[in-house]
Amino acid sequence: MTNTWIKRQAGKWITLAAIVTPVLSRPAQAGNATLAAPVIVTVQAGQPKNISPDLVGIFFEDLNYAADGGLYAELIQNRSFEYSAADSKNWNSLTAWELVQRGGKGSVVTETNLPLNANSPHYAVLTVENGGNGVGLRNVGFDGITVKAGEKYDVALFAREISGRPAPVIVRLESKAGTNYGEIVFSKVTKDWAKYTGTIKAGGSDPDARLVVLAKNSGTLALDEISLFPRKTFHNRPNGLRPDLAQVIADLHPKFMRFPGGCLAHGDGLGNIYHWKDTIGPVEQRKGQPNIWRYHQSVGLGYFEYFQFCEDIGAKPLPVVAAGVCCQNSDYLVTHKWGIGQKGLPMEGMPAYLQEVLDLIEYANGPVTSTWGAKRAAAGHPKPFHLEYLGVGNEDAQTDVFRERFKMIYDAVKVKHPEITVIGTVGPDPSGSDYDAGWKFADEQHLEMVDEHGYKPPQWFWENLTRFDAYDRTKSKVYLGEYAAHEKDRANTLRSALAEAAYMTALERNGDVIRLASYAPLLANERHIQWRPDLIYFNHTNILLTANYFVQQMFGQNQGDVYLPTTISFAASDTNQTGGNLSASCVKDSKTGDLILKLVNANPVPVLAQVNLDGIAKIKSAATRTVLAGDPKGFNTFVNPRNIVPTIEPFTAAKSFHCDMPACSLTVIRIKTR
Repeated sequence: MTNTWIKRQAGKWITLAAIVTPVLSRPAQAGNATLAAPVIVTVQAGQPKNISPDLVGIFFEDLNYAADGGLYAELIQNRSFEYSAADSKNWNSLTAWELVQRGGKGSVVTETNLPLNANSPHYAVLTVENGGNGVGLRNVGFDGITVKAGEKYDVALFAREISGRPAPVIVRLESKAGTNYGEIVFSKVTKDWAKYTGTIKAGGSDPDARLVVLAKNSGTLALDEISLFPRKTFHNRPNGLRPDLAQVIADLHPKFMRFPGGCLAHGDGLGNIYHWKDTIGPVEQRKGQPNIWRYHQSVGLGYFEYFQFCEDIGAKPLPVVAAGVCCQNSDYLVTHKWGIGQKGLPMEGMPAYLQEVLDLIEYANGPVTSTWGAKRAAAGHPKPFHLEYLGVGNEDAQTDVFRERFKMIYDAVKVKHPEITVIGTVGPDPSGSDYDAGWKFADEQHLEMVDEHGYKPPQWFWENLTRFDAYDRTKSKVYLGEYAAHEKDRANTLRSALAEAAYMTALERNGDVIRLASYAPLLANERHIQWRPDLIYFNHTNILLTANYFVQQMFGQNQGDVYLPTTISFAASDTNQTGGNLSASCVKDSKTGDLILKLVNANPVPVLAQVNLDGIAKIKSAATRTVLAGDPKGFNTFVNPRNIVPTIEPFTAAKSFHCDMPACSLTVIRIKTR
C-alpha cells in the first residue's frame, strides 16, 4: 500500500493509507448492459468495522407549517386569538375566524384587559344584541377541517360571562354551506373563566368543514382557547399528533429525532429565541410566539410532545437549543441582507440561560423528586426520556460573540452532565470561512461532535463520496444534521434521491466518524411552503411521499452497526467499462445477523453485477430485494403519488451471486446468516 496525501476539509494535511473507493464516476457506455457481470462488488466480511447504530434519523423543524396545520393534530387555526402582524403582515387576532349572524345581530372584537392568563393575553368578546337563530364565530381551520362520519372529535373552550345571559353556547361541526354534522351544548357559563369540554360524533364526512360557536341569548361572552381535536391521534395521545402523518415518519425507522428546528431554535432576534419552558404544561398556559418562517407557533406541539413522539417511534431525542445568540439572518425582511443579525444574550442574562439548558436535561432525565422531573411526571411521564444528545447552536456565524456563549453553555453542561454528548455547529455550508473557523474552534475545545450541513446539487454529492474518508478519526465526530440534493427547480427528482443514496453509502462506510445524519427539511404543507425540496408533503387530507423519502426509508429500515468493506471493480470482459456513477455499501445488523447490501446505479442503463461475499461462514438463500427505480427526472405528485415507489420481491442469495441493478435505481438486498 502506498501513502496518499489527503487534505481534511476542516483541518491540516494528514496521511492515510491508499483508499480503495467504492465509487466509479466514468460515464456509462450505452449498449453494454448485456455483458455478463461487467461489474464486480466484493464484500469483505472478514474486515468488519463498528459504526454508529444511530446513523439514520430525522430532523423536525416547524417550517412549512410542519407543526400547526401539520403534524400537530389540532384542527382549529388561531385557537387562542394570538395571531398578529408580527407573525404575518396581513394577520390579526381574528385571522381564520369570522362573525356568524343567523337571523340575529351581534359583533366580535378581541380584548386583553382580563385575559385567561399572561401567556394568552388576547381573547374574543362576542356581543349578542339579538340572538335569532344564533350569533357567533366560525373557524375555517387550516384550509378546511377534515371530518369523517362516525369519528369522534373532542371540543374544548374557555369562556366567561361578561354581561346578560348569552348561554346556552352551541358548538357545531358544519359544512361550508351550513349542514350540521353534530353539535354539543354548554347550557351555562360562569362569571369567571372556566373550561368547557365535550365530544361531537360526526354525522357526515367532509374535507372542508367548519367549527361554529353560537350563542342565542342577548349578552356578552368572552371566549378563548377554542379547540377541536380528533379523538384518534397517533397512539391515541391527548393533545397528540395527526396519525397518518406521524405514521409515515415512524415508517422511516429513525434512530434519532432532532427538534424543534434549526433557524427556529435560535430565532429571529433575541426576543424570538425558542425557550423550551414556554412549551410545556397545560396548552392554555403555553407561550406561543411568531415564527422566523413568518407564521405563528402555538407550541401545542411542545417539548413534552416531542419527547413522547421520540419514545413512541423508538427514536432517541436530540433537542437543539440556541447557543446564546439569535440567528445571523435575523431582520432579513427589514435589511434584505443575510448574516448581519446575530446578537448575543447580555452576559448578565447568561447564568439564567445556562440554568434553562441544565433544567432541560433534568426535565428529560431527572428523577420525579427533582423540580423538573416532577413536572415531567405531572404531564404523565414519570420515567425519564433517556436524553443522550444535546445540540447547542445551529449554523451560527463563527464570531467571538457566539464562541464565548457556546463555551459557557458547553462547560456548564459537561460539568454537571458529562454523560450528555454536546453537539456543536460549524456553520451552514460544508466549506467556507464559517466552516473552517467552526472546525478550528471544535478542535480547540475538543468537542465530541459537530453539526455539519450541506444543500448542494446532485452532482456535488457524487463528487464528494470520498469526502469523509479523509476525516481525522481522532477529532470531533460528525452529525450531518441537514443535507439534501437540490435540483435547479427544487423538484424531488429520482436523480436527486439517488445522489443522496450514493452519499448515504459513503456515510455508512464512514459510520465510525459520521455518527448521525438527517435529511432536511422533513415536512411541508403543500399550500404553505417556505422551503423546498422537502421529504414529505401533505395537505389537510392527503400525504405525498417523495422519491427522497423512499431512499431514507430504505436506509432507515435497513440500518446496521457494523460496516463490511465494499469495493466495486470491472470485469475483464467489460472492455468499455460499463457502470459509471455506481456506489455500494454493506452493513451487518448484529441483533439479527442480517447482511444488508445497498447498490446505487445512476446510469441510464441497467448494470449486471457479480456480488462476492468473502469470509461469510453461512448464507441463507432466501433473501429479499427492494428496488427503487424510474425516470431520473421523474417525481411523485398528488395527482400521481406512485410514480416512483419501491418494489419488494424475494431474492436468492449465495456467497457469490449475480444481481441486476436496474437503470437509475437503488437496490437493497437483505440476506440472513442465521
